[in-house]
Amino acid sequence: MNENKANSFFYIFIISHLFIWTLIPFFSNINLPLDTIEALAWGSNLDWGFEKHPPLSALAVEIIFSFFGNNDWAYYLLSQICVIIAFIYVWKFSKLILKNNTYSLFSILLLECLYFYNFTTPEFNVNVCQLPFWALTVFYTYKALFNQKKSDFALMGIFMGLGFLAKYLFIYLILAIKIIFILKIIKEKKFYFKYFIPGLIFIALTLPHLVWLFENNFVTINYAFQRTGIQESTFITNLKNPFIFILKQIGIIVPLIFLFYLLIDKKKFNFSKLKTNHFLLSINLIPIILILLTSVLTGAKIRTMWLTPFYLFIGVLIVYLFQLVLLKKNYNKFFIMFCFFFFLSPSIYAYVSISNDFKRTDYEGREIANLVQRKWDQNFKNKISIVVGDEWYAGNLSYHLESRPKWFNTIENNLEIINSQTGVIYTGNPKILKKSCPGIYGTIRPVGYCMIGLK
Repeated sequence: MNENKANSFFYIFIISHLFIWTLIPFFSNINLPLDTIEALAWGSNLDWGFEKHPPLSALAVEIIFSFFGNNDWAYYLLSQICVIIAFIYVWKFSKLILKNNTYSLFSILLLECLYFYNFTTPEFNVNVCQLPFWALTVFYTYKALFNQKKSDFALMGIFMGLGFLAKYLFIYLILAIKIIFILKIIKEKKFYFKYFIPGLIFIALTLPHLVWLFENNFVTINYAFQRTGIQESTFITNLKNPFIFILKQIGIIVPLIFLFYLLIDKKKFNFSKLKTNHFLLSINLIPIILILLTSVLTGAKIRTMWLTPFYLFIGVLIVYLFQLVLLKKNYNKFFIMFCFFFFLSPSIYAYVSISNDFKRTDYEGREIANLVQRKWDQNFKNKISIVVGDEWYAGNLSYHLESRPKWFNTIENNLEIINSQTGVIYTGNPKILKKSCPGIYGTIRPVGYCMIGLK
């Protein structure tokens, strides 16, 4: 395949990916997935952080809402834009490393074998939100290291900061980069003032969130401890959880390894022909080693989806390592099998979405919101300004209702804003609400609601 064909195939691939993974979930799901509704709930009442995560995913969906409102396709599109931006910068990086467009194309197409970048992406969440910043950070880190331009260091710092504001696990990439820089300084015995630039920008971008974190008793950190089970760790969990983690990572990359295996000339293969690149090895392996060590030392249970951005550059690494034993006559086999994987994932997704019942995406959020809105209009003059309850039930109301009310998980510390003039809907346990409700009571399958408005 010549260079121009490889370029054309790449852009056809990313455009196809974007359309397929935007349209299929839009037509097959009744409601947006849980994490997306959760981000939208936070976005309705923006702050510098939330109970579970830093603020960037909430800000992203709220920007989309300001342009497109409660049109579900826009949030599926947002997810795919994150994926595509990541792919584009992995592609740009691969061309710097591999210096061969065909090899670069292989490194990107291999990612389609990982369900992180297709099957799970319709659910916009903090994992997906990280993707473009992970790719951009690696790209500009590499450029900064080898070009020594202040602008590259500055961009590196910006994307590090944004990535951290998407999800704290971004810290593993930042630590990997720190290690790379320390080793470079030790090797060259030189330190430049420009090395401070990324760190200073990172601090400036994240400082408002860090202040919020301190003022809110490190609520997100406590949530992370609960999710990982660190507080209940034992000697057994310190052994079991890392072992399970390793097995899952092997399982995740099996389809990718199978596809790449088709490209290799088995007769010429031997380990002496493997090429090495220290930056490429470090950026792929150090974050995974560090998170594995975290599990070993603390007993933390690492959930598979948290590794979503960690594998963005694995295709580049594998192609670089084995480039001397790639066989041209096997290219057609590779592309045939790639097409199989490319269409298999959306087909499975559509089948599962349409055929399976009782999924979160089967929740009739829009219909329920319309019923609530009609009930409200029959009884009150003012608009709904606030919904109170968990991110799912109250969050769905916030997203679907005409007035786009602010979401609160609880209003214990904001009681002064609650009155008939405000326009409030509480959601929660139907038995409790029915007894305590000072307004109009009803149910929204399966929770209860209480309306307080101006007659």
